[in-house]
Amino acid sequence: MFAALANLIVYQWMGLDPSSRLGAALHFFVMDTAQIFVMLVVIIYVMGLLRALLSPEKVRDYVRGKPKWLARSTAVTLGAITPFCSCSSVPLFIGFVEAGIPLGVTFSFLIASPMINEVAVVILIGILGWELTLMYVAAGLTVAYVGGIVMERFKPERWVEDYVWKIHMGQVALPEPDTSLAGRHRYAWNEVKEIVGRLWKWVVAGIAVGALFHGYVPEGWVTEHLGSKDNWLAVPGAVLLGIPLYSNATGVIPVAEAMLGKGVAVGTTLAFMMSIAALSLPELIILRKVIKWPGLAAFSGVLAVAFILVGWGFNLLT
Repeated sequence: MFAALANLIVYQWMGLDPSSRLGAALHFFVMDTAQIFVMLVVIIYVMGLLRALLSPEKVRDYVRGKPKWLARSTAVTLGAITPFCSCSSVPLFIGFVEAGIPLGVTFSFLIASPMINEVAVVILIGILGWELTLMYVAAGLTVAYVGGIVMERFKPERWVEDYVWKIHMGQVALPEPDTSLAGRHRYAWNEVKEIVGRLWKWVVAGIAVGALFHGYVPEGWVTEHLGSKDNWLAVPGAVLLGIPLYSNATGVIPVAEAMLGKGVAVGTTLAFMMSIAALSLPELIILRKVIKWPGLAAFSGVLAVAFILVGWGFNLLT
């Protein structure tokens, strides 16, 4: 349906040649824009109906007081199924610290939350297939779990800004949520407006980058420099390239789609996706408000090494 819409607009109405670079790029842009935004609205609305009672405060409460291994598993799982992006990192970090949750568990949540969410997973399945989606999710969950353990070894308490320890958020009496169907509908529709309103420009930017890559980057160049699984420098290069960029797990999907379509190795593509979603420069700037520079450097180093190992590993496996 979406390909037919792109054919109609680009090749029939605009009269562009399917074999031209501009035609290929615009076809990719129109098709992915329509497909991703329709899926975004539908998936966010459906998940909003199911998640009307979930909030950052409840996420914090679910993790509090559990044994460390169970708290870490719960934090990683909740991070993967909640739509909180890097802009939520600071209040969530403070809330976890105030609740007495170990910092290693907190870091596991902060790694999983921007990198994996149910909206991105469904869109990944629809665009790239369930095999790549399963690989991405499994790698992301593993990195989040192990990354939190490694950060804990560094004793990160010394790197938390002093004011964070002095904050006592207390227990606020929250109003009872409206669990009726009408109340859930209002919540779900507000979720659509809020999340799509926050993501749309990054999604469009990701689609535009993917379209330019799809239409204008020669396939031979990509195969020579990024497609070979024997090129060990391609994965670290992809991770470094992703750090200054900013997007989210949803916005980076069309870029990954274009990279795979040009023959970029699977592991290299996965490492690039993870770097943009969980290690972007804007997120690090936000986290700097609660973590001192040495802690931020350790956090970045742990994730960078983890993403490189994931990329190398999947390049070998595939």
